[in-house]
Amino acid sequence: MSARRSSGILLHPTSLDSRFGIGDLGPAADAFLQFLSESGQRWWQMLPLGPTGAGNSPYQSPSSFAGNPLLISPEVMAEEGFVDWAAIDPVRREPSSRADFGDVAAAKNRLFRIAFERFDRAGADFRRYLEREAHWLDDFALYLALEQENAGAEWNKWPVELATRNPEALAQARARLGNEIQFHQFVQYLFTRQWERLRARAGKLGIALIGDLPIYVAGNSADVWARPDLFELDELGQPRVVAGVPPDVFNPTDGQRWGNPLYKWPAHKAEGFAWWIARLRSCLEKVDLLRLDHFRGFEAYWEIPAESPTAAVGRWVLGPGADLLQAVHDALGGLPLIAEDLGIITPEVEKLRDAFDLPGMKVLQFAFSGGPGSSYLPHHHVKKCVVYTGTHDNDTTVGWLTATPEQAGQSPEHLRNERDFAARYVGPTREPMHWAINRLALQSVGEIAILPIQDVLGLGGDARMNKPGEAEGHWAWRLMPGQLDSESLSRLAEATFVSDRWNGWVPERLWTAEPRDR
Repeated sequence: MSARRSSGILLHPTSLDSRFGIGDLGPAADAFLQFLSESGQRWWQMLPLGPTGAGNSPYQSPSSFAGNPLLISPEVMAEEGFVDWAAIDPVRREPSSRADFGDVAAAKNRLFRIAFERFDRAGADFRRYLEREAHWLDDFALYLALEQENAGAEWNKWPVELATRNPEALAQARARLGNEIQFHQFVQYLFTRQWERLRARAGKLGIALIGDLPIYVAGNSADVWARPDLFELDELGQPRVVAGVPPDVFNPTDGQRWGNPLYKWPAHKAEGFAWWIARLRSCLEKVDLLRLDHFRGFEAYWEIPAESPTAAVGRWVLGPGADLLQAVHDALGGLPLIAEDLGIITPEVEKLRDAFDLPGMKVLQFAFSGGPGSSYLPHHHVKKCVVYTGTHDNDTTVGWLTATPEQAGQSPEHLRNERDFAARYVGPTREPMHWAINRLALQSVGEIAILPIQDVLGLGGDARMNKPGEAEGHWAWRLMPGQLDSESLSRLAEATFVSDRWNGWVPERLWTAEPRDR
């Protein structure tokens, strides 16, 4: 983190208003970078960039290293000559505030097949890419080819010689499925080309990228299939114990049972945490700063018996702690990480975070239910933190302010007291309450402030990205064309300037602007 005050916007690329049914890395991403630049922002924060998994969640990816093919822009493919312009017409979709993942995946896959058939696989750039990424790409491409051959079954349901990675069976599979393996390698090559293009454009505008690394990987993934010895599995490849958190603010009865297999940490330590180092290095080749999801799980994690239907039953188990972070620090020459230190945080977690000088997170939606002493209130913030109005797991600020007790899962009295205290803390204002809270985030002493784009635009709960504990129906929200309007840009620019977070040269108009009606 830079010691210079700065700010940014949380918006996953799938939420951009691209013309092909889901946000992508093409013109809509370029336009959003321009929005960030003109409003004085330094950061674009995103969710995990890998292929989505169960429930379309980016936190349940089939690979820790791969990019999401749905983010590949058909327009950029045509610009670069991978397909003719006419070929992208069938992929176009009418504007929609919700992404249809299945429809988009099928349409884009047909386009990728067209591009693959005309692609020169002997080209030097492609060969260099295959060599550079072989440490994960070979297994990932084979995994996808085998999954298709086995009608989408989970890897531990494949023929036993493939599930257990018998060398002779794998060699036969590579020979049998060679063309399909190359197809999946080609799709990742397209993603990487377009991602590098986006990052170069961001760099020219002075915009840095914040990524997100889930602590756990999906059980049905190339990661677990390729290295089952690094996970707590039984002889059939099934998890013995799974990940989650005990009852919390999001689910006070059952907790959150995520279902991911847990790590066999002694095996990781015996290898000098090489798998983790490779994973983090790969992510940091794409972004400038990385949010480390569920940081408290590195100090101690909630272990749930695999047969338990909820997370209410489980136990805390010590994690790898300083051993892992020191190994990563030594290998990468630093730790450009944000510690997601939300939830049940103990002094031991804080000690681990502070020992490696990692910034934590302050979420304002958590600030108003604990009275004046809440550590989430701005007057208790420290410089070494990243301040948010809310995250992808929260309701939008407008949704949070207007939700019914049933929608919020809180008692009427709790909601009334929380909102009353928020109004008292903000004080008299004639601007919308969500913007008053945006200003609190920007005016914090925290070095970085991040606003979800939904809060900049004042969108209600129907624009929420995710609700923890619900497996279906999330991650699909998108911007509509024209929603990033000049009024939103102007208000964000002014609030960024007066909070001393402007990135780069400040336009003269901001020094002489008339005060807004507040």
